[in-house]
Amino acid sequence: MPKRCTLGVDIGTSSSKGVLVAADGEIIATATAAHEVQRPHAGWVEMDGRIWWDEFVELSRRLLAEASALGIAVEVIGVGVSGMGPCILLVDEHDGPVRPAILYGVDTRAAAQIERMSQQLGRDEITRVGGSTLTSQAGGPKIGWVADEEPDAFARARRLFMPASWLVRRLTGAYVLDHQSASQVSPLYDIEAETWHEPWWSRFAEGIEAPPLAWAGDIVGTVTKAAAEATGIPAGTPVIAGTIDAWTEAVSVGAHGAGDLMLMYGTTMFLIATGEETLRTPSMWTTVGAFPGTRNLAGGLATSGALTGWLKELTDADYPTLLAEAAESGVGAGGLVMLPYFAGERTPILDPDARGVVAGLTLSHTRGDLYRAALEATALGVRHNVETMRAAGADIRRIVAVGGGTQGSLWLQIVSDATGLVQEVPQTTIGASYGAAFLAAVATAGSAPADEPPSIADWNPVATTIRPRAEVAADYDVLFDRYLRLYTSTKELVHELAAAQRAEPAGEHERVRDEQAGDERVGDEQEVAR
Repeated sequence: MPKRCTLGVDIGTSSSKGVLVAADGEIIATATAAHEVQRPHAGWVEMDGRIWWDEFVELSRRLLAEASALGIAVEVIGVGVSGMGPCILLVDEHDGPVRPAILYGVDTRAAAQIERMSQQLGRDEITRVGGSTLTSQAGGPKIGWVADEEPDAFARARRLFMPASWLVRRLTGAYVLDHQSASQVSPLYDIEAETWHEPWWSRFAEGIEAPPLAWAGDIVGTVTKAAAEATGIPAGTPVIAGTIDAWTEAVSVGAHGAGDLMLMYGTTMFLIATGEETLRTPSMWTTVGAFPGTRNLAGGLATSGALTGWLKELTDADYPTLLAEAAESGVGAGGLVMLPYFAGERTPILDPDARGVVAGLTLSHTRGDLYRAALEATALGVRHNVETMRAAGADIRRIVAVGGGTQGSLWLQIVSDATGLVQEVPQTTIGASYGAAFLAAVATAGSAPADEPPSIADWNPVATTIRPRAEVAADYDVLFDRYLRLYTSTKELVHELAAAQRAEPAGEHERVRDEQAGDERVGDEQEVAR
């Protein structure tokens, strides 16, 4: 008898991942497809949206083939999708992309549109309607940029997609966007009414049909005959709406209930605190949750694993060696303080012109000290975000650590020590594709008489708990104070340097470094963590 399975695919910044999961959470097969973003100008990060469907087709066929090669007969009963976001893919009346998709907050091209919208609508009114002030993370100004800078493309635009909703369209023919993703198309979504804010949609997205809204786990269609022929997934298989990858990753570890904080370790760091109340603060992102009745405060560091990867390349050392030397360096890295803003910074300082700073260097410092300082810098960045969330009213009672960076113990321990937080690490850290498969399993539960809705606690139980060490708490309090003062005391000079960097043509080293820093994926996290 074939195993009843769900198939989950996540479209990331530098790779797409797929997983085939049995009804009890057992992973039957996994597959990954690598791709690249384009950076045609400074501050631009974009991608050909057609790649998303091409890779879904590739991954689905590879997953089914792998199961067959293992001698496992499977019946796909549901499909889950997720992807990076918020992204802006505009298409014409025939669903042809009018230009490459503009990616999330790593794309900073829309600064002028952010300022103009803020002036025209009023920052307080934008926050009241959409929950957050406008930043490079917001989708609305990116639409405005296309209207201003590429009017011919904008004139042809008829629909708006993100990676997950594009896959839904190609699989089922449905035009839909989930509420969580929609809430990041600020300021065009009303966070309290949970609907598009029609006056602003008409003003800034004229001619584009507002996508109907659904929740991440809602079934929004079934696989068409044409999609079945392309993917190997049977026609008529239910497909859920899906949502943005970080939120789907929170689902994969059960960190989406009131009081939960998901902490995602990867090339960048991402945090999502979940509650029932809409909390507004100018330095974080307020969004609708993945499920009805939930709200989020979210934040992200622009670098984390990207920073340690840069140091690895710079020193030509392997990760085990660097980690051993960092452990020997000890708390405080021999008197160093580092700011991890090597690609600017997202929350809570919202400063794209921030830059990396290392203070306290002497000729006696080693590469182990530098690597330790980098790990501590990301940990202090997490603390800065958590304290900002709590100051805004977030009730954080449980922290779940996810991502490939959780495979190593030193980084986890430093974060717990620096923040004072207990972290739970789940058994499976495969990520958003696993969460998408779980959402599809929940949505299709009951399709057979013996089906029971699955529990993520059964699918993915806690495997490890990391506790902060009381004996180093005072040391990290001192380091955190120095970390905050280092940014304020160097900000003016660093902004001058950032302006000078923008005025110079980027060389090959800068291009590669930008690609690493802008990479939201977690494809190499296990390597980074070791």
